[in-house]
Amino acid sequence: MSHDLQGHTARKRFGQNFLHDENIIRRIVQMFAPVPGQQVVEIGPGLGALTRHLLAFLGEMHVVELDRDLAARLPVTFAGQGTLHIHQADALEFDFATLAKPEAPLRIIGNLPYNISTPLIFHLLTFSNRVGDMCFMLQKEVVDRLAAEPGTPDYGRLGVMVQYRCRVDWLLAVPPGAFNPPPKVQSAVVRLTPHAALPWPCDNEPLLAQVVAAAFNQRRKTLRNALKALATEEDFAAVGIDSGLRGEVLSVEQYVRLTNRLNSHVPS
Repeated sequence: MSHDLQGHTARKRFGQNFLHDENIIRRIVQMFAPVPGQQVVEIGPGLGALTRHLLAFLGEMHVVELDRDLAARLPVTFAGQGTLHIHQADALEFDFATLAKPEAPLRIIGNLPYNISTPLIFHLLTFSNRVGDMCFMLQKEVVDRLAAEPGTPDYGRLGVMVQYRCRVDWLLAVPPGAFNPPPKVQSAVVRLTPHAALPWPCDNEPLLAQVVAAAFNQRRKTLRNALKALATEEDFAAVGIDSGLRGEVLSVEQYVRLTNRLNSHVPS
């Protein structure tokens, strides 16, 4: 397999690691299963390894690319291969709602730069009512945290907040050699599917974020101590949660129940 980056030097500040393993690329596209007419957006297309396959299926798609040089190369690379809408922009600040159509929710895919993956996922969740699903290549430890269950070492703020809004499916492990240059970490592919109706609706989502952040801020602390500025013994008792437990054992549903209880006596 050639390590030529087609004249482009991977930029460290953009966290660029280009996917080049054709078998892995084909498997990701198969799992994503694009269908013509769907509104697909790829984040960070890079040299177009995934884009090539996606565009062949779809005929038309959008890409969001921060690197000016790469964004300028894409129209040349894909000339005559379909309609590629290129948005040269920072995905962390991009308004994805502008690409959504009422009849076609967004399907978002990308080999995400690992240095921005967590803030980018939180940004994308703000558009979750416009999104059908999201399929991402991420650092394996981030995928483990997204998919983690209560009581496991990987379970934390990221898992709770993403699982509140989405179903999380761990899809595929990807070795460093599938990239050029190879990253120093293991990678994995995950699918996030926003719930059509939230299984545990929260009355005050900013408060939920505050409660979860406080509970995991110092993992060794009991809930009684970690949340003492927010919740009383009476609050814990009212929702049947033992305040002597640690935050890592509470389910998403329990966090929502506690938050809804706290919200009921927050001055409006």
